[in-house]
Amino acid sequence: MKLPIDASGLQFLVVVAPVPVIDFESKRPKADENGQPLYTVKLVAMGDGDAEILPVKVPGAGTLLPGTRVTVSGLFASPWSKGDRSGVSFKAASVEAAVVAGRNGSSEDKAGRS
Repeated sequence: MKLPIDASGLQFLVVVAPVPVIDFESKRPKADENGQPLYTVKLVAMGDGDAEILPVKVPGAGTLLPGTRVTVSGLFASPWSKGDRSGVSFKAASVEAAVVAGRNGSSEDKAGRS
């Protein structure tokens, strides 16, 4: 079961650069249903005075750097269990560098471009 997460009240920051998702059996990189390579990016989710590190699988996120503020779209949690182990995995439709307002009110990205 996929459970949608409303991420509108959260802020996200990349803490570990994306790494390709590798299929456990074939040892080959995994792709999504559209053929885009899947990556796992570790994000810190901050909100309501708390923070949590989430490993999020996302297609095509290979260029995000640690420290980058990002926006997350289409975030889902999926509970899983295998034998005596269980947990929650996270997947997003996209994770992109956030556009933040500059000091003069203009929009700038992380690199300071307008």
